[in-house]
Amino acid sequence: MVKQQEHDQHPALRPNRRSVLKGAASAAALGTTGALGTFSELALAQANLRAQITQIPGVGKGAPTDADWQKVGELCLGPTKASVKEGEFKGVELSFMGLNNQNLHNLLFRGFLKPWEAYTGAKISWIDLAQADYNPRLQQAIATGTVDFDILEMGAPFEGDVCGKRLASEMPDWVKKQIDIDDYVDYLKPPVGTWNGKTYRVTIDGDCHNFNYRTDVFSDPALAKAWKDAGNSTEWGVPKTWQQVQAVTKFLKGKKIKNQNAFGYLDAPKPWGGFGFYFLGSRASAYAKHPDDKAWLFDVETMKPRINNPAWVRAIQDVIDALPFEPADQLNADPNTTGFQQFLAGTGSMIPWWGDIGQVAKASDTSVIGDVVGFDILPGSDDVYNSKTGQWDKLASGPNHAPNCAYLGWGVYVMARVNGDEKKHKAAWSAAAHLGGKDLSLWMVMYPSGFQAHRTSHFQFDEWVAAGYDRKYITSYLNSQLASYNHPNRAVEPRIPGIFQYYSIAEDELTKIFAGKVDAQTGANNIAAAWEKLTDQIGRERQIGLYKASLGA
Repeated sequence: MVKQQEHDQHPALRPNRRSVLKGAASAAALGTTGALGTFSELALAQANLRAQITQIPGVGKGAPTDADWQKVGELCLGPTKASVKEGEFKGVELSFMGLNNQNLHNLLFRGFLKPWEAYTGAKISWIDLAQADYNPRLQQAIATGTVDFDILEMGAPFEGDVCGKRLASEMPDWVKKQIDIDDYVDYLKPPVGTWNGKTYRVTIDGDCHNFNYRTDVFSDPALAKAWKDAGNSTEWGVPKTWQQVQAVTKFLKGKKIKNQNAFGYLDAPKPWGGFGFYFLGSRASAYAKHPDDKAWLFDVETMKPRINNPAWVRAIQDVIDALPFEPADQLNADPNTTGFQQFLAGTGSMIPWWGDIGQVAKASDTSVIGDVVGFDILPGSDDVYNSKTGQWDKLASGPNHAPNCAYLGWGVYVMARVNGDEKKHKAAWSAAAHLGGKDLSLWMVMYPSGFQAHRTSHFQFDEWVAAGYDRKYITSYLNSQLASYNHPNRAVEPRIPGIFQYYSIAEDELTKIFAGKVDAQTGANNIAAAWEKLTDQIGRERQIGLYKASLGA
């Protein structure tokens, strides 16, 4: 993983931006301007470009560097050159606010946009935020109306706050065409990315939590024997329900795998700027999201919180019960810790996470588990809570699954403050379109980036195999995401104002629960009371309307 200090050591990594477009990249650039005669030639040029960029540096050949990001950004400039003259944005200065953390984000964007800056003449300044600082910084800008950035990396849950308050610029039609907006997977199509029928977002990410597990742990004969010897009637293998996850986690405490301490599930109890709440959500969704009910966070008609119902309280209690069987000091682990310092480094055998784990496991220097990790949708539950009857239901179809489509993916948004300056407006949207380009996006979802598959075209398995991924591995990885996106009972969060304020409130209270200061039910009641207060503060009737709309209810 390339850290900020490593990036800053190479400010001079700027090869000549006028002369390096060659081969397939040149063909792709010509194709977009009509110089290539037939559709088949254009398609071939694009296929060649995609094959070329996905070999930079090649999966299994070490983590990509800043020079690689710049090279990929250069090769994908064809669509920009079709709509922007060289030097057209000279004198334009843009500010870009986004993440700069374990998952790269702004570091990556810098590299991709350097050749764009060199070609267009525009200059970009950067506002870098750690994940835990992102929500407070954005909420401050929203609350005070002091937007001090032109381009924003943001997730769809914030659209109620930002687009609903008319802080964003509507996407021009030429951008929709340049990024091939129809290629997005269905669950990321409108209403996601839109507000009141207007489109605002260039999608650069698709989101769901999938289940990442160690294949060597669950195929280990010694552990299988110990499992049987402990009196378990089921076969040793990858858990399919949360009840099984709990049993396996308790069983593995004190066991060994490859002469190292074995651990089961890794919880992330430490607050993470609201983003940590998704990890409790992934434990809760199979308990709380009933197939006959679109809602799982609030009641649709009243916005009454469900966070203190038996389903969520069970999920909270699961964390309390599992922590003593997890690594020492797990109480102080946030999701970056569980994903990057623990699981990828060989500690633990099960975590929920976004798609980053599958990329980094194979295409980073920091992973030691690239050959022994498998993927699935999140575990199910033997029963599911029915909020309408107040009972636990056992479904005739078997365990209830409800994949957590957490965060609906990152996107790039242009702020309304550029609307009064035609040149700056076009420049900002051109930068956003470059970052959200169809071919560039393929590279981003294949390599460590912070982003996962979000376009229909990302699920051409042969492209991943050609880049260096093992077919069995990548089939498991991509299918876990497709099955989550397309699951009929997927848990999709609402795009309502203040959603991260709700999550942050919950994180603060959960900290007290996990530290043993209050029990699960009391703490959940405290969260519910605070959520009710926030809903009244924002405006209950408006929230109900927006919540219904977000669920399609």
